[in-house]
Amino acid sequence: MEDSLRYPIGKCPRPKEISNETLNEWTKVIKGFPSHLKAVVKDLSNQELDIPYRKDGWTVRQLVHHLADSHMNAYLRFKLALTEKRPTIKPYEQDLWAKQPDYEGSIDPSLEILEGVHNRWAKLLESMTPKDFEQTYIHPEYNDEYDLKESLCQYEWHCRHHLAHIELAKKQTL
Repeated sequence: MEDSLRYPIGKCPRPKEISNETLNEWTKVIKGFPSHLKAVVKDLSNQELDIPYRKDGWTVRQLVHHLADSHMNAYLRFKLALTEKRPTIKPYEQDLWAKQPDYEGSIDPSLEILEGVHNRWAKLLESMTPKDFEQTYIHPEYNDEYDLKESLCQYEWHCRHHLAHIELAKKQTL
């Protein structure tokens, strides 16, 4: 499988140093993501929503539903890290989730979920202090500890990563 299709913007970085300015920029991406995503998918037909971005890859429809599921989990991870000491989060089998019947339905409910989750998530991010961003959670699947700076980096990348996948799928419809 070609990495340029699987990772069209490259793999997720894990920077050693993250400035407050960078956190603010990433927060803006989180805040604006739902409207950006809506603009990218608004003119797609049902048939176009069912086009995968690469061979054996998810369809645009699955990507939108995955984004809603993933970002709900992300928001909860932030809340847990801010309210508990080093919580262990619950991973989930995203490929199995993508095979569930709800992933075959309209993307509208997932777009609405993203709008609500990102609205609350952005408000939370904008209220956080530098010390808040040092709070951590444990990801048992990777046996690793992530602080909220790293986590924000991952989800800002996740937004751009899947938007790039959707753009790849759209090019196949032209």
